Amino acid sequence: MPPPALTGLPPAALAQWLESRGHPAFRAGQILDWIWRKKATAWEQMTNLSAAMRDELAAAFRVGALVHSQTQGAQDTTRKFLFRLHDGRYVESVLIPASPALYGEPSDRHTLCVSSQVGCAYGCRFCASGLAGFTRNLDPAEITDQILSAERLAAVRVDNLVFMGMGEPLANLDNLLASIDLITGPQTLQLGARHLTISTSGLVPQIRRLAEHPQQIRLAISLHGATDEVREQIMPVNRKWPLKDLFDALDYWNSRKNQKLTLEYILIAGINDALEQAALLARHARRLHAKVNLIPYNTVAGLEWKRPPEKHCTAFQRILQQAGVTATLRFEKGHDIDAACGQLRLKQESAEGLVAQDDEDA
Repeated sequence: MPPPALTGLPPAALAQWLESRGHPAFRAGQILDWIWRKKATAWEQMTNLSAAMRDELAAAFRVGALVHSQTQGAQDTTRKFLFRLHDGRYVESVLIPASPALYGEPSDRHTLCVSSQVGCAYGCRFCASGLAGFTRNLDPAEITDQILSAERLAAVRVDNLVFMGMGEPLANLDNLLASIDLITGPQTLQLGARHLTISTSGLVPQIRRLAEHPQQIRLAISLHGATDEVREQIMPVNRKWPLKDLFDALDYWNSRKNQKLTLEYILIAGINDALEQAALLARHARRLHAKVNLIPYNTVAGLEWKRPPEKHCTAFQRILQQAGVTATLRFEKGHDIDAACGQLRLKQESAEGLVAQDDEDA
């Protein structure tokens, strides 16, 4: 294993390491400034540290955890970043221009879709990630470094994070919470917890545990079916935690949090797009005080499903709205570079000889 990366080290741990080696306390602040503010990628860039100290740090730590391999740009200015990990595997992050209707943010804001695992074990039927299975969890450095790298590569400030990339975030909850401490910390990224949205397929025990976390993080549920019968065709996790168990956990979430839940619902022609499902979905959303994000299905190579006609998607949305539910119809960003919801699937044929791997949705 390589040495740990500073992008995953809590500031207190860095300060303790420096103190144990006789370095003055102010050195921790200098190093944190280089990592989190100036986005340094090499020890040589830290010019206010002595050469001897840089050598000492280099023997114990890496600066970051990711190596940038490729950037793809979409016509709608969405950008997809490919990163190589220390073990030769790859993950992707997607930088998305603002969608005011979805996030309620000014048009100059940027959202980053972050991965939490290499692959995914939950096999959601609409998603490219389920075609390859699960490899491993990402550690806190590999999660936080996606944000630092995206900001450095795109020369923008990331204003919102959505943990909707490759993997099931709540299946990697310990590392996810450690990364959130860094993302929201006053000495690190200083991003408010209300700008973080975690998406889950419905891991009930982890939802309850996350509800007890003190920060006001947002939660999105990949629902995709308003009855157990329909949802089980799309979400295998529903067999372990059916809708009753899931909704009980969401009631507990609402008792602990002030943030409104989001129910994500990918519309798949002939599977879950019946207007009767819209009426039932409206009933669930009202009960949970949740908003609904409708996403017409995006084509995934190797999967047979199709999206409904736009007119039908609008009719589905109208039923929700007429029932008093806030419902957005989200047409994809990044479709032309396979960066839209459900499409992230690494199919690189570069000179590096990258092996194809599958990613989850952004």
